[in-house]
Amino acid sequence: MLSNSVIYVGSENPAKIKAVEMAVAHIIRLEKERCGNAFTLEGIRVQGHAVSSGVSAQPRSDEETIQGALNRCRALKRKAPAAVCIGLEGGVQESSYGLLLTNWGALIDEAGQTYIAGGLRIPLPPEIAEAVRRGQELGTVIDRYAHQTNVRQKEGAIGILTQGYIDRSQLFRDIVLLLFGQLKHYSAAKI
Repeated sequence: MLSNSVIYVGSENPAKIKAVEMAVAHIIRLEKERCGNAFTLEGIRVQGHAVSSGVSAQPRSDEETIQGALNRCRALKRKAPAAVCIGLEGGVQESSYGLLLTNWGALIDEAGQTYIAGGLRIPLPPEIAEAVRRGQELGTVIDRYAHQTNVRQKEGAIGILTQGYIDRSQLFRDIVLLLFGQLKHYSAAKI
């Protein structure tokens, strides 16, 4: 599944890098249980690189959020064509239930195949939603709301809104697992 010893992440945000590290550690545990010593993924390093998402600072739809994740992957792929590259992007999506927090990821494998996956959603409280609708970035609004700084690089809005039951790294970890699961499935399911 992975022939390269480095997985590149299109961000230097500690929460996103940690998410990929957590996903790799989870996959290693699962595969060791399944395959024993025959499985080797040990030694994989996760490396973050600052790249542009190419979308607005506050993506306002699933399409824009997906595009941001894909753009991050593509920017990395130009720098490391033979590597596995991951882009993770947070955004919001309007719905009949209010403004939802949304997160998407993209992975481009060594061969250039692209995969996408989305994560959990949660409605934003009305006062946060209104500020975001007025054009403010969620990261800035959630910092004010939580009386903290750089929430996006720590627990994220999801961590604040769930009282720490799930944080941004866990949310993105699950997206990364969905990406790697697709990669494994489609590479194994060649007919």
